[in-house]
Order: sequence, then structure tokens, then C-alpha cells
Amino acid sequence: MTSLKIVVLGCGANGASISADLVRAGLDVVLIEQWPEHIEAMRVSGLRIEMPDETLEVPVRVFNLCEVCTLNDQFDIVLLLMKAYDTRWACQLIEPYLKNNGLVVAVQNGMTTDTVADIVGTERTMGSVIEISAALFEPGTVERHTPPSNSWFAVGAVDPRAMDQAGQIAELLEHSGTVEITGDIQAAKWMKLVSNCSTLALPAILGLPTIEALRHPGMRELMLLAGQEALDAGAASGYPIKPIFGLTVEDMRQPERVVGVLLDKICASYALPHTTSTVLQDWRKGRRSEVGQINGIVVRECARQGRSAPINAGIVNIARAIERHELRPTPDNLPMLTQLADAVSEK
Repeated sequence: MTSLKIVVLGCGANGASISADLVRAGLDVVLIEQWPEHIEAMRVSGLRIEMPDETLEVPVRVFNLCEVCTLNDQFDIVLLLMKAYDTRWACQLIEPYLKNNGLVVAVQNGMTTDTVADIVGTERTMGSVIEISAALFEPGTVERHTPPSNSWFAVGAVDPRAMDQAGQIAELLEHSGTVEITGDIQAAKWMKLVSNCSTLALPAILGLPTIEALRHPGMRELMLLAGQEALDAGAASGYPIKPIFGLTVEDMRQPERVVGVLLDKICASYALPHTTSTVLQDWRKGRRSEVGQINGIVVRECARQGRSAPINAGIVNIARAIERHELRPTPDNLPMLTQLADAVSEK
């Protein structure tokens, strides 16, 4: 493992957290990032990872996207932690620097593995489900709410020819959390999508941390409805229910309870009282979110199946209005959300 050349492409909160863990393990790691101030801070002072019980300061080797063309290395493993909507161009950028037998590991939200495989080939693609709670607001400093002892990954190949390399990726990610190897990574990633549909955009629309948003009347019902639409869409597309986050097959045995079990697991194990979703973090930074690659996928998949996903469609519409600056993320948006639930309950 120590001889492998590794690149982490996308060093936001999660990418930076994983990078710090790998560097501390003595691995040969290059970071590639696009936020200039963040890059400069890492070059001057290293990465600062603030966790509930420990703070790390880790020197790292980091490059700007525009400096990739100066690299002479060929990498064995690319850990891709870019936003889901940046997957295609990011893979096109790094593919010339990937060894013929190298792997790109899509450590991302959303269903991105097919896009990765389209660029680098299925035999060089590995999917991953990630559950780390972290935030990055100040360049060079990550607030990591879940340390490695409380972070979780699943890994699996999309091509059987690469499945024997899943153990190598699992060994790598074990420096950052608990890792499970799965033979159906697409189903596991859809289960994470179900969870994300419940917990990312809805609290963000209220401008609140996840736990605080859940205290508002009707929010849990909305989260369950959004997740259920995603679960039903996945079932219609042939994705079996897979346990994630360390849950068991028994936990997943009753389909009508799955979404609630996932929501309760997130709130109990991964969300601190002040934890905000990545969607709200993006909006606070003036960036567009991954709502289109999460809730939007459910809407598109249901349309392909000849039916609707009114909760997720409504979430996407409100999120887009926020990104166009027609609305602000605020609890004042709650009536619009509850109207979505009311409309569904009346049918």
C-alpha cells in the first residue's frame, strides 16, 4: 500500500478530511483542489482538521487544477470527491494521469459511477458510498464532526473484473472510517440517495441544521415522503434494498420503515446539533448545490417510469428558486414545503 501513488481530486470538507488521514498514515498522496485561498492556506500551514475530541495539523502536497498539466506522475488510485455535477470534466482532466491498471473511486453523493466509467472505462471504476459529516468555511480548516471512528464507507466495483481490487480500496479508506465491501455498489449508492433526499435539501431550504429543522412541525413527515419516493423509484428500477451506515439486513426488512430507519441513524450517529447539510453549506458560499443530482434524479427516474415524484419535484423547484436568489433559505419557507405534503396526502 505504501508504494501506491494516490491523488485526491476535490479537497473540500470530505476530501480534505480523507487526505489528512492518508497523509498521516504515511501514504504518497497528492491533493488537487480548485479554491485558490484554500490551496494557499494548505501550502502555508497545512490542513487543520478540527474534531470534537482532537485537532490535527497535517502538512500536505497540493496543486491547483490549473497546475495538473505540470504533473509527471501516473497515479494508481484517484479518489474523486468533486461535486456530482463536476464528475465528467474532472474525470476527463485526470484520466491522462491514471495508470492503465489504475482506479478512479467515485467517493461522492449521487449516481456518478456510470459517468466515471464512461470516461476511464468500467474496469478502472470503483464506486463508493461515503458518510462523513464535515464542513469547510475557512480556507485550510475543516470542522469534522465525525472522526474516523464514526465515519463509514462502502466500496464496490461496477465491473466484475475490478472487484478483486475492492479490498485494496477498502484498506485505503479504513484510515478514514469503517469500510464495507459490497457486490452491488449501485444499489448501495441508491440507498444513500434515499437518505440524501430526506436530509440534505429540506433542512437547507429552512436554513437550519438538520436536527433543528426536524423540530419544526411536519418536517419529519416531509423527509420521510421525499425518501420514500426515492426508495420506490429505486425499487421500480431494480435496485434492491441494501443496508448501509452499518445497519443490518434485519433493520431493512420492512420496506415501509426503511426511510425512517435511515433518517434516525443519520440523526443519531452522524449529525451534531449544529451540523448543516452540504446543500446549505453550498448556498452559504454562493454556490449551486447537488439538488439536481440527488432529488432531481428521483424526479427524472420517476418520469422515465411514467409516474411523478411530487415531493422531490417541489424540493427541486424551491431549491432552484433559492439558487436564483428569488428566495432565501429561511424557516419562512416551511409553508411551501408543508403544502407539498398536503397535496400528496389529498390524493
